[in-house]
Amino acid sequence: MLRNPPDLRPDRARATLVEEARPGQPRIGLVSLGCPKALVDSERILTRLRAEGYAISPDYAGAEAVIVNTCGFLDSAKAESLDAIGEALSENGKVIVTGCLGVEEGMIRQAHPNVLAVTGPHQYEAVMDAVHSAVPPAPDPFIDLIPAQGVKLTPRHYAYLKISEGCDHKCRFCVIPDMRGRLRSRPVAAVLREAEKLAEAGVKELLVISQDTSAYGKDIRYAPGQWRGAERRAHAVDLAAALGELGVWVRLHYVYPYPHVDGLIPLMAEGKVLPYLDIPFQHAHPETLRRMARPAAAAKTLDRIADWRRTCPDLAIRSTFIVGFPGETEAEFETLLDWLKEARLDRVGCFTYENVAGARANDLPDHVPDEVKAERHARFMAAAQAISAEKMAARVGRRMEVLVDEVDGEGAVARSKMDAPEIDGQVFIDEGFEGLKPGDLVEVEVEEAAEYDLWARRL
Repeated sequence: MLRNPPDLRPDRARATLVEEARPGQPRIGLVSLGCPKALVDSERILTRLRAEGYAISPDYAGAEAVIVNTCGFLDSAKAESLDAIGEALSENGKVIVTGCLGVEEGMIRQAHPNVLAVTGPHQYEAVMDAVHSAVPPAPDPFIDLIPAQGVKLTPRHYAYLKISEGCDHKCRFCVIPDMRGRLRSRPVAAVLREAEKLAEAGVKELLVISQDTSAYGKDIRYAPGQWRGAERRAHAVDLAAALGELGVWVRLHYVYPYPHVDGLIPLMAEGKVLPYLDIPFQHAHPETLRRMARPAAAAKTLDRIADWRRTCPDLAIRSTFIVGFPGETEAEFETLLDWLKEARLDRVGCFTYENVAGARANDLPDHVPDEVKAERHARFMAAAQAISAEKMAARVGRRMEVLVDEVDGEGAVARSKMDAPEIDGQVFIDEGFEGLKPGDLVEVEVEEAAEYDLWARRL
C-alpha cells in the first residue's frame, strides 16, 4: 500500500483491509490523498464505516461506492485530487468527495458533475450521510466488531495522533485556514484516551500532529481534563508530559517556536518525549519572513536552538523551507544559506514557491523566475545534504535504540529516534536481524553512514 508522506505533496493511500464480507454486507472503497492530518480524517471515516457494519473494499470493482479524501493545498495537489476523482468515477461510478478540495465544490462539480456528494475537511457526519444515501447500511451488532483503536492506515506499530484542527496563522502563501478553519483543539482527556487505547493495542510510536502543535489548547483556554486520576491541561507541554507516561515513543510534529516550547526540551532530555522537533521555519531573512507574514526573529532562533542543544545534546531538528518567495533577492537567499549552515539542522526539506489559488502571496510584486527558483533549490539542498552527511558520519560507532519497520530475507529496515516515518532517514540492519519483526525496539551499533541513512548491526 502506498502511504501519504507527512508533507505537502499528495500521494495515495487506498485502504487495503482484506476481509470476508458476509452476505448482504455493503462494501465501500476509500482513496486518501495529502498529509498525515488528512490520513487521520480517513482513519476516522473508516472507523465509522466499520462501526456501522460496512466492509472495506481493497479495490474499485468490489466497492459499491468510493470515498475520495482530497488534498487542495497546492495547484499540483488539486490536479492530483481531480485526477483521483476521475479515476474513481471511471472505475466505479459512485463517488463521494471529501477533504480540503471539498471547499471548492464548484470546481469539483465542473470537472466531475456526476459525483454523488461533496463535503469539506473533517465533515465526518456529512460523509456518512452521503454513504447512507448511496449505500444503505446493513448492520449486524453480533458481527460488526472493530478494534478499540479504530481502523488505521498506518502499520500497527505506529500511529498519528491528531490533537487539533485548523490554524490561526495568516501566512501569505497558505490557504489552510480558509480550507480547514481556525484552530479547534480537541479536549485533552479525549486525546489522552485515544493515545492510551493506541498504546494498549500495541502501538510503539505516537506521532503528534496538527497544523500548529505548539498552539494546542489556546482556543479553549487550556481547559483541563481528567486522565488517570489527575487533572491535565490542554497545553502542549502538559500534553507531552502526559503522553510520556505511556511508555511509547512520542514524536512532535509541526511545532512553532513559541517561548513555551522551551518547556518541551527538558522532557526530551529526560527521555519522556523523543528528542525531535519538527519546526516549519520556512526562511531566515527578516524581510522575506515579513513578506510571508511569519515571525521574523531568525537570529534569536539560532540562540534558542543553541540553548535547546545544551539542554538536550541529542536533539534532532527537522524543518521545511521555501525558496523563491516573491521578492526574494540573492542576498536574502544567501542569508538563508548562512543561517542553515549555522543552525546545522538534522533533517531538512525545501519547496520552490508556487502560487496557490486564493493565497495573498499571489498578488505580491517581484515574483522570482522559475529558473532562479530551481537553481536556489539545488544550492539549498546541496548545503543541507552536506550538513546531514557530516551528522550521519559522526554517528558511526555509536549505539542507539531503533524501531523496526520492515523485515525481509536480506535484513531489517528501522528508524532511530531522529527519524520520522516516510520523511526522514532509515537504519538498515544487515547483521543479526533474524527473528526481528515490525514494531520491535532493538539496540544497534552504527557501522556505516550515507547522507541520510545509516547501516548498523544488532547488538
